[in-house]
Amino acid sequence: MRCRLKKLIVTSYSRSIRMASTIYGKYATKNQKVMRLATYSEGKTGSKRTAFVIDDYILDINEASRFYNESFGDQESKKTYYSDFHAPTEMIKLIQGGPHTMDHLDKLFKHFSSMEPTELEKLRKSSNFVLSLADVRIHAPLRPNKIIHTAGNFREHAQEGAEAGWPFPIPHWISFLKNPDAVIGHDSFIEKPSFTKTLDHELEMGIIVGKKLKNVSEEEAKKGIFGFTVFNDVTARDLQRKEMKNGLLNIAKNLDTFAPLGPVIVPSRYIQDPHKLTMELRVNGDPRQQGSTAKLSVKVEQIVSKYSWVTLNPGDMLSTGTISGVAAFRKPDPTPFFLKNGDVLEHEIETIGMLKASVKDAEF
Repeated sequence: MRCRLKKLIVTSYSRSIRMASTIYGKYATKNQKVMRLATYSEGKTGSKRTAFVIDDYILDINEASRFYNESFGDQESKKTYYSDFHAPTEMIKLIQGGPHTMDHLDKLFKHFSSMEPTELEKLRKSSNFVLSLADVRIHAPLRPNKIIHTAGNFREHAQEGAEAGWPFPIPHWISFLKNPDAVIGHDSFIEKPSFTKTLDHELEMGIIVGKKLKNVSEEEAKKGIFGFTVFNDVTARDLQRKEMKNGLLNIAKNLDTFAPLGPVIVPSRYIQDPHKLTMELRVNGDPRQQGSTAKLSVKVEQIVSKYSWVTLNPGDMLSTGTISGVAAFRKPDPTPFFLKNGDVLEHEIETIGMLKASVKDAEF
């Protein structure tokens, strides 16, 4: 009896903390030349902290900085404040740190990513800052201060909507605000409310702002992009239809858990061309959305420049809009393609990573 109880407790505990599955997939490989920034926690009550994801390991950025500085740094970098300032434990502070922080992170990443997996494994056993990816929980890399969602930027999506008889046009430069409180991370649950029958997915790329921007040119906007992440604009289509009859778009896209985001942020300096990235969303292994940022009708810096009419701050996010293949526009009958309890989603963008989420019925 005690053995069964112990097993039940361990099982319950492991489910509650949702240990991380892989962040790699078909198009995002274990490329050690790509810096992937994550927010992680250990155990049930561990605090959230920033990390590099290298191979199948998590490297705590703040502690890795202390280790590196003690081993190779000068007297100034060995002081307590140095790593707290240049290698902060919070993603928003890391983004706000600007070029000096990124230069320090570049140095750290170059050092640790050049190690062989066997060397990282030795560090895992002997240090407190290298952990197995399978032993931690990966959260959303950050909860953006504001999310400006843009739509109509992938013309194939607009075309499929027209062909499917969607009653509302999808013109260029649609925008609305997405609720930051709806953000969930890797291996989390999208909760399907009982009052929607047509829950849909929209794979997008998230553009993370790295500096304060206001009415900027495309050139300045490009310099102001911190990095990119994977994003799903989950939508209750039946609610959307009702709202859009009144010219609104609000609740259908802003319910709790309707903004899966992550699993990492890749800084823009580590992505050669953000307009040449393969995108794919799979439901239970079945490819539902397939496309590429090459099919954007605008450039990411144009999106940022366009919406800098409102002040953009470090940690804000803009989305690209979705690629074609959403459930609502499937023919002849979209019904089988809407999300349901138990569905497992894999959202992937080349170079960045694979964000995993599951669907479960909400309690209401």
